[in-house]
Amino acid sequence: MPTQTSTPPKELFSVLAAGAVVLLVVHGLGRFIYTPLLPYLVDDGQFSAANGAAVATWNYLGYLIGAMLAIWWHRIDQIRMLLPVSLAVHVITTLAITQTDNLTLISAIRTLNGVANGMVFVHAPALILEWLVLRNRASISGLVYFGVGIGLLLSSGLVTGTADWLQGAQRWWPAALLSIPLAWWGAVRLIRLDIPSASYDDSGKVVTSTPLLDRASIPLFLSYAGAGLGYILPMTFLPLLAKIELPSGHWLLDGAWVIVALCTIPAAWIWNRVGGTIGDLPALRLNFLIQLLGVLVAVVWPGDVGLFLCSVLVGSTFLGTVLLTQRIGRALHPHQGPRLSAAMVALYGFTQMVGPWLTKQWLEAGGTLVSAFGIGVGALAFGLFFAFFVPRPELWHSRES
Repeated sequence: MPTQTSTPPKELFSVLAAGAVVLLVVHGLGRFIYTPLLPYLVDDGQFSAANGAAVATWNYLGYLIGAMLAIWWHRIDQIRMLLPVSLAVHVITTLAITQTDNLTLISAIRTLNGVANGMVFVHAPALILEWLVLRNRASISGLVYFGVGIGLLLSSGLVTGTADWLQGAQRWWPAALLSIPLAWWGAVRLIRLDIPSASYDDSGKVVTSTPLLDRASIPLFLSYAGAGLGYILPMTFLPLLAKIELPSGHWLLDGAWVIVALCTIPAAWIWNRVGGTIGDLPALRLNFLIQLLGVLVAVVWPGDVGLFLCSVLVGSTFLGTVLLTQRIGRALHPHQGPRLSAAMVALYGFTQMVGPWLTKQWLEAGGTLVSAFGIGVGALAFGLFFAFFVPRPELWHSRES
């Protein structure tokens, strides 16, 4: 398929908006709405904090399964079929969780919701990136992640705005009802994208398979693993940590998650711009450093100041890690497309699943939640270290055989 260079801005906006909407649905209304909900569900007596961590782990296990399935089903024709199916599963499971307070059923439902989330989070951005590459507009691919930031803010508003008149399982109703029209519109727009089903190399030949792991991609995968484990602790437990450390009525009890959401909204644009200015790889290393400091400050400076800085620094960076790593990976292996994206999200999903599980073990062993954030600090240091071993794509491709 020939490269197109004259795509109207209106069409570009429409495609990016559709991608942002489906990420808003599965991430904002499916996955991360659980974070501001968790303190309320614990107070409602639906489950304990440790069991809440276990529910989060089941959701992340589902996310991992979904990403692994996306490695298998990575062709464009398969994505067109599975994207609306995954969004339908999200809607059905979110409706289902409004009907039960049973911990086992909640865990099962959140696992299925995670599967749908993992597949959409791989398929939608990968589909859009392939569409943009054909139009020489890959540099704006990161803007699709605006949907995650807007979803975080929306989820926070839905939870706090209905906190006084919903209880237990009922707290999921706003997310369930809003998901229906948004998922439908996003799916309809994305499955119509004009993308060839096969991948082609520079000579026009069909690419059937290329190595997924090599000396370039392995350090990038290891770096991304550190990112997944490092950011997931504050993104899962920050409101609960605020509840533990702050007095009743403190503005950061709900405000910490609002700050994360507000900082996340411009993050996609900021890191898209930083990557375009200094290069994606230097931008990724800077991103890791800022994110590491964000988690570290919550450990060494407990209380409102530490929580505020953690909210700002983590909220403004974690999406940048995702979009920069995805772009670097595709630049290193331009013919991997959705398969490479799926493998990265699967690894990211695995480390995110490990984070809440480790936290649960730590809490049950008598540890504190703030000290558990130290796991995130170590993980981000690990990720930053391996980011310095990732080669620049242009040097990698110009190397001697």
